Amino acid sequence: MCTKKPHRHSIHCILPPYILSQIAKNGNDPQRRFAVDTLSVDVSFRQFRATAVASGAPKAMRGAMPGTAAALKRTIYDAKNDQSLPGTVVRTEGSDATGDVSVDEAYDYLGATYELFFDQFQRNSIDDAGLPLDATVHYDEDYANAFWNGSQMVFGDGDGELFTRFTASIDVIGHELTHGVTEVEAGLVYEGQSGALNESISDVFGSLVKQYGLKQKADEADWLIGAQLFLEPGPKRQAIRSMKEPGTAYDDSVLGKDPQPGHMKDFVRTVEDNGGVHINSGIPNRAFYLAAVAIGGFAWEKAGRIWYDSLLDARLKPKSTFQAFAKLTRSNAEKLYGVDSAEAKAVIQAWKDVGVIK
Repeated sequence: MCTKKPHRHSIHCILPPYILSQIAKNGNDPQRRFAVDTLSVDVSFRQFRATAVASGAPKAMRGAMPGTAAALKRTIYDAKNDQSLPGTVVRTEGSDATGDVSVDEAYDYLGATYELFFDQFQRNSIDDAGLPLDATVHYDEDYANAFWNGSQMVFGDGDGELFTRFTASIDVIGHELTHGVTEVEAGLVYEGQSGALNESISDVFGSLVKQYGLKQKADEADWLIGAQLFLEPGPKRQAIRSMKEPGTAYDDSVLGKDPQPGHMKDFVRTVEDNGGVHINSGIPNRAFYLAAVAIGGFAWEKAGRIWYDSLLDARLKPKSTFQAFAKLTRSNAEKLYGVDSAEAKAVIQAWKDVGVIK
């Protein structure tokens, strides 16, 4: 798990704690060991992060001054299977590929995420002020997760049996960097519905990064998150989440069954996972999918713009609920495209279809 308590600058991991807990119960001996070890590392990091947050603003949020000329600046570090961060510099902006697939994927996908936000939303990096993008690969041994810690991205190599390297999915990198955008713009408290919104917004833009790179229209995309993470993907291990059909991403004897609901009638009330932030994010995820497909075309152009403007909307508060966010997306759709527009109607219907509004 990746948060100690709800606060603005939480550690955000892509692999939910409930998946690791299931592996720790159901896996073979090596699988149980890596799951327990990964959970232990995640706990240590969130405790460290809580202490760092108490002492002041994180380094990553101290970017260039607003108005700085747009310039992508990436630095990739190698932890060499140690736990020290950031590690040794192995690739910097403009340098050639290294031949280390994790290093080069991290470099390329950081760039792809920057490109989507800059090209489509005129956003200059995470803080909109040219913040350099840093990432560390080869973190720890058999570490099966990736996270944004408020300063940089960190990627494990996976356990080598269930999970491959965590740089393999472009949407994972887009997801984690979007947590930084959300920290800057909305500070959504990482608990309950606001925390699930936080997770969902990261899934939305993570998926859009992947779709943008593939030049896919909404009805062509798979709407899966982390589909490339499994070493042996298949019908029972499609991805870690499905935005199209929450609850169907995986179902096997080791991972358990995907617990995500896609409708408010199935909302999961739990104290685990910070009040179900990874679980209940399936509801707003499906709303975005429904809106994007109904609007049609490239999802980043209209549906993505509506969600992005709603993320930046001053009316979005740290403890906003699904319903509050739904109202913002409706308001921004009407502002962008008109009260009686097909786009506004698609957004309203999507939230109705998942039971958030009547």
